[in-house]
Amino acid sequence: MDHTFYDVAVLFFAYSFLAWIAETAVATVRLKDFRNRGFASGPFCFIYGFTGVLLTVFLQELKYDALFLFLGSMVVATAVEWFAGKMLEQMKRKKWWDYAGKRWNFDGYICLQYSVLWGVLGLLAVRYGNGVILGIYHSMPAVVGKALIWGLMAVGIIDFMGSFMSVYHIEEKLPRLLGWNHSLQRWTFRLAMNISGHIEKRIGRSYPSILVERDDSKDHEKNGEKCGFVQVFWLFVIGAFAGDIVETLFCRITSGVWMSRSSLVWGDFSVVWGLAIALVTVLLYKDRDKQEQYIFWVGVFLGGAYEYICSVFTEIVFGKVFWDYSAMPFNLGGRINLLYCFFWGIAAVVWIKGLYPRVVHVIDAVLRRTRWVLTSALMVFMILNICVSVLALVRYDTRADKKAAVHGWERLMDAHFDDARMERIYPNAVRQ
Repeated sequence: MDHTFYDVAVLFFAYSFLAWIAETAVATVRLKDFRNRGFASGPFCFIYGFTGVLLTVFLQELKYDALFLFLGSMVVATAVEWFAGKMLEQMKRKKWWDYAGKRWNFDGYICLQYSVLWGVLGLLAVRYGNGVILGIYHSMPAVVGKALIWGLMAVGIIDFMGSFMSVYHIEEKLPRLLGWNHSLQRWTFRLAMNISGHIEKRIGRSYPSILVERDDSKDHEKNGEKCGFVQVFWLFVIGAFAGDIVETLFCRITSGVWMSRSSLVWGDFSVVWGLAIALVTVLLYKDRDKQEQYIFWVGVFLGGAYEYICSVFTEIVFGKVFWDYSAMPFNLGGRINLLYCFFWGIAAVVWIKGLYPRVVHVIDAVLRRTRWVLTSALMVFMILNICVSVLALVRYDTRADKKAAVHGWERLMDAHFDDARMERIYPNAVRQ
């Protein structure tokens, strides 16, 4: 990706602001009354800014392929919308929006007509919008542009924190922050008057159910099953280990060779699988009583989007391709293919319907007396493992460019993780 940090930041705030204008205008026309359709107090819909950045980063290679850019934008944006809806529901046990009344909806959070709209908007944004926005930004003096970005970041952080506190009713903890947030809210309302001519309260008017307090602590637990931080972390570790074993056996069966499939330099752990298990658990554990078809198609959809994003991310960060499905039918850029998307769906069903309840009970039984000691020790190890792996991969890539070790950590990586060892750990890592 050729975009700098400031380019990404300006795209994030630009799309957040433009989306706020569009959402506010549409809601005002439809309801004949002003609605501030953002989580934030300011004129921002951050989820759109985040999605715009994701599309820019992960779909840039599809910029000149209109069909696949449309489909990719449709999939990624829809996945973000569904994920955001589920996470916001986790916050307050309420739906922030509901498409249940629309045809071809899924789970009430996504529907076909909006997915198509996201595809069109993503196509326009990546192909044309980014160029226009960045052209305007680059026409500014560099000092002014950077000052603007840092100012927006400060406002955005204050805005998000204040809005978060309002939702959770903890305003008394930081009264000064809430004062700044309310000032921003008043300014936003004045700005919105130029759009609609009306002033209303933001979240309470747009999402009245959010402000209704309810004790749903029992909904979080069912039949003794929990999904707290400790459980999710151990599920990540177990999923990473199990995923590595499965991939290793799969390579042995299909290719006839034993091949390392680990993502980390110490131990047999596949981070992609670990994160997948953790995410699918957080998002779907409350829906485990729904039909297998539901779980399967969610797994297919989210698994494909997740694998594509992981592929692009690792290539951008480490400069290497860790898997390539170009030789397989029905692939997209060699990053995902239809067959493995179906595997993600099957894995989701097997995990949520069969393995998850048993694994959680085992985790709770094993950790009953040494819960935080074992968790803390393993967490320290995994964090250190991930950090060292990242440094080793970065140095592995710079060595390929014949760059000599300058810093101490580079010499340390050269001493302990030379090319021969890295090739054994990452045999499929192909430099781009």
